[in-house]
Amino acid sequence: MYIIGIDLGGTNVKGIIIDEKGTVLKQHYVATQDNGDTTWRVNVLEMVLYLKNWLQEPVAAIGMSAPGLPDEQNQCIAFLPNRLNGLENFIWSNYLGETSYILNDAHSALMAEATFGVAKGHKNVVLLTLGTGIGGGLLINGQLYQGLSQMAGHLGHLSLNATDDEVSIVGMPGSLEYAIGNYSVAKRSKGRFESTWELVEAYRKGDAWATLIWLSSLQKLAVALSSLVNAFSPELIVLAGGITFADDALFEPLKQFMDFYEWRPGGKKTPIVQAEFGDMAGAIGAAGFAMSKIKNTL
Repeated sequence: MYIIGIDLGGTNVKGIIIDEKGTVLKQHYVATQDNGDTTWRVNVLEMVLYLKNWLQEPVAAIGMSAPGLPDEQNQCIAFLPNRLNGLENFIWSNYLGETSYILNDAHSALMAEATFGVAKGHKNVVLLTLGTGIGGGLLINGQLYQGLSQMAGHLGHLSLNATDDEVSIVGMPGSLEYAIGNYSVAKRSKGRFESTWELVEAYRKGDAWATLIWLSSLQKLAVALSSLVNAFSPELIVLAGGITFADDALFEPLKQFMDFYEWRPGGKKTPIVQAEFGDMAGAIGAAGFAMSKIKNTL
């Protein structure tokens, strides 16, 4: 069985072919060209044709990772305002000529880890993507939980302070996304740092202001994760995204905060691990999701 996975991003379209074991046989990149028209659709089609021509074998399905909220059948993105003109309600199976399943990009990151990565073999998993913003996904009883409107897993919009003046893009005050997302670093640091990378480098050098800002962010992350543990009692928490490349500067302080906040009946602590897949996680996860859908129909 061969599956094509596509990650439709704002800058690039990433494509892969995987076999049933999850081995990436081929990968390819093209520019998205989101210029306000539908040129980007043609680039997706060209990506698929390129991969199929390289394979010279039938594909069982196509999985696509994209921003926005899919419809109930995962046939299209039903809601994504102000980006990728023409994406909403566009049925990809008709356009690409293959059975296609569309998945939210953060959900795709979870499916990559659950199908082929660090969460393989686990039934109940929480994943957070830590990057410009904060996304996430929930695996419950071995299945991706998408919820009403396919919006489950927007964990960045958990509120840590209901009276905070700062609100997230969905209107939540005191959100986790604001507390640690890369987009808010300049505001949180009073203009001292422009990115999480700069903030962490200064923290590593012992800068007092950077230490205050960074550890405050990790404290809030630990509170949010502990709250998720209380709500879902997962077997595993997976952290993905660019901020996780802070490595020990992230995971060591976070561990200490979790020791303080996490409720551990009988001494059981929830493992927190770094995601295995990086740049191609969206494409791999979308392909894994499509593979599971095809297997369920056999």
